[in-house]
Amino acid sequence: MERYTLLLTTEDGVVLYDYHRRRLNPGGMAEADGAFARFARQAAPGVWAVWLDGAGAVRAELRVGSRLRDGMPTRLALSPVADGAGPLPKPASPCPYDAVRTDGVATLLTSPDGTEIYEASVAAVLGWDGRWIVCVPAGRPRVWSTAEQAVREHLAVVEAPILTASAAPLLLVNAVKGTSVIADPARAEYPPDVRAGIERLFVSLTALPG
Repeated sequence: MERYTLLLTTEDGVVLYDYHRRRLNPGGMAEADGAFARFARQAAPGVWAVWLDGAGAVRAELRVGSRLRDGMPTRLALSPVADGAGPLPKPASPCPYDAVRTDGVATLLTSPDGTEIYEASVAAVLGWDGRWIVCVPAGRPRVWSTAEQAVREHLAVVEAPILTASAAPLLLVNAVKGTSVIADPARAEYPPDVRAGIERLFVSLTALPG
């Protein structure tokens, strides 16, 4: 099975290096880890689409950047994987997510009844309950997010449904943009210090293989 990820490289290495390695090579095949390490050491700074095939070979293409930016308006759409369960491998385009992506708009993907937000079309979603970062319940269908997983493993979080009909803050996160706030006057501002802590985490998890 071919695996796919979209990542950012800087002068310091691959942002969320270990999480991309795990996304591409969940089975821990040594040859695949070695191929990804070689790519990481050689890649120029930029945004890269990376594929790993079943034989452990890597191919990569330079991309222009992330679709995500601060202040994007939002819309709701039914998740194209709403009938699934749990985190799914990230698909490369063409894929079901193409139909719910609109340039310049953050599409929030919902449960079949429209009450819960599972993820955004190009990012994971994080909430805030006044004390803790809120992650969607683990069993909800969505892409396995490198950014979300890093937050889950390194910061204080709780799991709870992120509701569409809520004024609670919402933050979008992915490995290329980092964090992004949306333009939704119905929702409170995401705490800047919490957002900054997530950004610092991503910087701290930027690495090159030894």
